[in-house]
Amino acid sequence: MAVASISDPTITPFRPHALIHVHAALAANPEKRPPMATRERPLSPHLQIYTWQVQMQSSIYHRATGILLSVGALVITCGLVSLAAGPERWESFTKFAGSIPGLVVLCGFSWALSYHLINGIRHLLQDGGLGFRIPQFVRNSLISMIGSVVLTAAVWGVILARWGH
Repeated sequence: MAVASISDPTITPFRPHALIHVHAALAANPEKRPPMATRERPLSPHLQIYTWQVQMQSSIYHRATGILLSVGALVITCGLVSLAAGPERWESFTKFAGSIPGLVVLCGFSWALSYHLINGIRHLLQDGGLGFRIPQFVRNSLISMIGSVVLTAAVWGVILARWGH
């Protein structure tokens, strides 16, 4: 079997400037344009058409928690920088972390981490071929959602019991 080379006369090289000439010729002679499809084409579906399902919610939560974990990593980095900057900076960081908004951020981060962890395990099981039937998928999605809330509550229960507030 022969391999074609660049100098092979049977191969037409790609010439982008040729496309410009074709476009200009079609623009100058509209009657030579190929006919467009005349039948009505369907519109792309959107959220008003679909009924809300737990699978959609699970997918959206997984993406959203991935973004939240990225933002949370920045908050952790700020905490480490403030720790390295000295006791005054660390005290201001821990003061914020102990405030109501700080606790909301920490609780949200821990929920995002637990949901992403549990749902990631669900994805690994699906990569192994398990849980593709719709009832199993719905059940596993609900387990991810409810399990993340339970895991977050358990972690915060231990934190508050140990260090109190």
